[in-house]
Amino acid sequence: MLKTISRILLTGFITLVPVMLTAYLMYWLAVSSEQLMGKMLHWVLPETYYFPGLGMIVGLLVMFIVGLLMKAYLIRRIFSLGETLLYRLPLIKSIYRAFRDLFDFMSPHKEGMGQVVAVNLNGIQAIGFITQEDKTRLPECFHQDNDCVLVYLPMSYMMGGHTIFVPREQVKPIDMSMDEAMRFVLTAGITGKSSR
Repeated sequence: MLKTISRILLTGFITLVPVMLTAYLMYWLAVSSEQLMGKMLHWVLPETYYFPGLGMIVGLLVMFIVGLLMKAYLIRRIFSLGETLLYRLPLIKSIYRAFRDLFDFMSPHKEGMGQVVAVNLNGIQAIGFITQEDKTRLPECFHQDNDCVLVYLPMSYMMGGHTIFVPREQVKPIDMSMDEAMRFVLTAGITGKSSR
């Protein structure tokens, strides 16, 4: 009887916690954008024009406009010059570069970046993500190897992994989206591959 109750409670916990964490993250993002943009709007707009939620709407609109502007070559060039300045500032360059590299890795517009692959390691297949194919962006010691790629192998149930440099023939593309593959690896395959 006690085992059945424990199993039911655990099932309820496993069901509710991901939903609650997702809802809380969405709530936090909405409240944060409302607070930040709301303060700015109070300086610009009269009180009669402001209503709750306007800050969040303006925040989304600003992101959309920035996304549109980044399609223009001139804006991308100006942004690149601004980034060059950030990369020269001590401490800030380390933090900014880490965030920039993470978001570049997740970006759907980067060809080859984050491509899901199976890596052959002495007969064992491991799921990984190609993170770098351009040898000019790698340390000098990797330049002599012909046709090799940098692959990130995440660990199950951990925020960590290994980055390995392997010959391209040991890498085979997998028909999985990046988020599906990451979920598959992080849960040690318990989730299975989505049929959709």
